[in-house]
Amino acid sequence: MKTSQLTKFGAALMLAAVGSFGSAFAQYAPIQYFRPHDQNGLNVFEPKKHGDTVEFNGLAVRLGAGFTQQFQALSHSNTATAVFNEAGKNTNELYAIGSGFNLATANLNIDAQLADGIRVSLQTYLSSRHHQETWVKGGYLQVDKLPMLNLPVLDRIMQNVSIRAGHYEVNYGDAHFRRTDNGSAIYNPLVGNLIMDAFTTEIGGEVIYQHPSGFLAVVGVTGGEIQGGINKVTDRKRSPVVIGKVGYDKQLNEDVRVRLTGSVYTTKNSVRNTLYGGDRTGSRYYLVMENTLATTSANFTSGRFNPNMTNEITAVMINPFVKIGGLEFFGTLERATGSAYGEPENRPWNQLAAEVVYRLPMYDQVYVAGRYNTVSGEMLGGLEPTINRVQGGLGWFLTKNVLLKGEYVKQQYKGFAATDIRNGGEFNGVVVEGVVSF
Repeated sequence: MKTSQLTKFGAALMLAAVGSFGSAFAQYAPIQYFRPHDQNGLNVFEPKKHGDTVEFNGLAVRLGAGFTQQFQALSHSNTATAVFNEAGKNTNELYAIGSGFNLATANLNIDAQLADGIRVSLQTYLSSRHHQETWVKGGYLQVDKLPMLNLPVLDRIMQNVSIRAGHYEVNYGDAHFRRTDNGSAIYNPLVGNLIMDAFTTEIGGEVIYQHPSGFLAVVGVTGGEIQGGINKVTDRKRSPVVIGKVGYDKQLNEDVRVRLTGSVYTTKNSVRNTLYGGDRTGSRYYLVMENTLATTSANFTSGRFNPNMTNEITAVMINPFVKIGGLEFFGTLERATGSAYGEPENRPWNQLAAEVVYRLPMYDQVYVAGRYNTVSGEMLGGLEPTINRVQGGLGWFLTKNVLLKGEYVKQQYKGFAATDIRNGGEFNGVVVEGVVSF
């Protein structure tokens, strides 16, 4: 980091420390219908409507943060044909990477209980791979009760309903609940996210219905872009994004929980849709499969794949989750069809991921995890490449706020054009990550 960035990072750490140790009001304030930022938030998807016992005792503010640091030891190779730019540089020559520490990442979370059943959340990135300066991820208002309206019928409806509005992480699929979000990495049992990483923030609102029987449904509408925009673009249209989810989530007994959801995200037109390019913080695999001209901030999506469906897109994701004692399985089956502006027709892309986690029964702070992830589809021009990844790792919760984890990863690229830097590409090695979250 530069000196100014270090100063900001240090100030944020000091602020978090003051909030954590100097003010019990700020750090330990009870928040209703809330997903904890520490180990207690594991395997929490939509915040539960039923079983929340937090009472409202006036305005409450909770200050939280997430910090991570990685040590990376990865190598990569490819078989791409040399392509020279005007300066005579081979743009398919891979960046020389070795072992070392990555830039530390950090998030700041401010959650406030404004009234009984009404809370607000603000999330800020203090330092990230792409933007090393402080910037806001988003914020939203969540309503779970409306007692001030004094309408018994509405009170009964709100027993099962939550309403969220603002600039927030869209609720498409369940994989986004388990991914690493910059400094917030405690929910992810491994280090890297999915290859085709469906994550973005958009402006809009959603209604979440959760019945005590386990049935759940989500309906949301957003503006379809990562930032608001009123500029009129010639020959382009803006259409809203419609998001839907239905599913079943039930703790069958003390040891067995099952969840199955299906989600859809669709828009007909967008100036620049970012469902698979909305994470502006960057991937965990620094500079893999990048050329010698790359920088960690400019080339911040290393190891991921974006199908570039920036105009029209319809994506469907199915997620099964099963937990039996200390054994967990989480799956992702996804199909996206869409196109960028000017493409003659839509292209399909498919993703499959299977993740298994086993938390040791004699010491449940320790776990082993593995994930298989494959992506395949159609490029503009007709090629149909495939990307495969295998991850295996270990994790240790030293406390509910501190996690040490590491993984071995191997990713292979097949079927890309000879002039594409990913032709015959592969990267593999080890990444170790320390996480603090509260």
